[in-house]
Amino acid sequence: METNTETDLKGKVAVVTGAARGMGRAIGEGFLKRGARVVATDRSWEGVEPIADALSEGGKNVLAADMDVTREDQMDAVYAATLERFGTVDILVGNAAMRSRDLFPPSGRAVTLDTRDSDWERMFAVNVFGALKVIRRFIRPMIEKKRGSIVNVVSSGVLHHSHGGGYVALRPTSVEMPYMATKAALATLSFYLGAEVKEHNIAVNVVIPGHTRTTGFDEQNRARLARGARPGPLPVVPEHAVPIVMHLAGQDASGITGTMFDIMKWNVEHGLGGHARWADKDFSYEALMPR
Repeated sequence: METNTETDLKGKVAVVTGAARGMGRAIGEGFLKRGARVVATDRSWEGVEPIADALSEGGKNVLAADMDVTREDQMDAVYAATLERFGTVDILVGNAAMRSRDLFPPSGRAVTLDTRDSDWERMFAVNVFGALKVIRRFIRPMIEKKRGSIVNVVSSGVLHHSHGGGYVALRPTSVEMPYMATKAALATLSFYLGAEVKEHNIAVNVVIPGHTRTTGFDEQNRARLARGARPGPLPVVPEHAVPIVMHLAGQDASGITGTMFDIMKWNVEHGLGGHARWADKDFSYEALMPR
């Protein structure tokens, strides 16, 4: 039986970073469908279809903005525009990130000892310091109102498990440094922040998406297959992340906070289906194979 996970988001103001494409866009549209007002930010909107007027009531409920999270001036401008347009912020979804395939295109692979200091500096500038700088700005109205919700997106590669008292990583052979280091830092930042802002009644939670087909996924896997790598599991669609993010967006510190969720497991537990439900039926590894 499907569990009712709907929360009342009508009229709430949700800021979503990395919202032009993929999972961020699906989340932004999810908020609009539930009557929220959305500030959709991204480093680049080039080549992206505008958010449908039907979802945003002719654009009334959405502010689409250019915002590079490494640019202080752009973050300040978007924060000011948000308050001018909507007057407040209730929810922040930290989805913007530099991925391994952005740093090492197209395959996203470079072993740790082959990386340069500048690679780590670029990745941390976006995924950790960028996320922190966005939070510092957009949390202010939440603190003033004594209510709010922050949801940050990380990766299952940050997970560790205990075996007889010793901890081992979930998948350290995936060759994804410095990306995984940044996502581990963001997860830890989120846990500590959640405890620190609990007195302001602000929830801070973390979500781990499934194996998702987002921007650059096809190019990355085409490069891997050309090198003789085996096809991975069928990816899921970005929309699989929408139900849990909507649910967490409705929380404050009196509810769920300081918790990290596996999205696919959460979907299954709440009757929303597993991999078969969310798999991208339009995708095929065979179509990417070298001819």
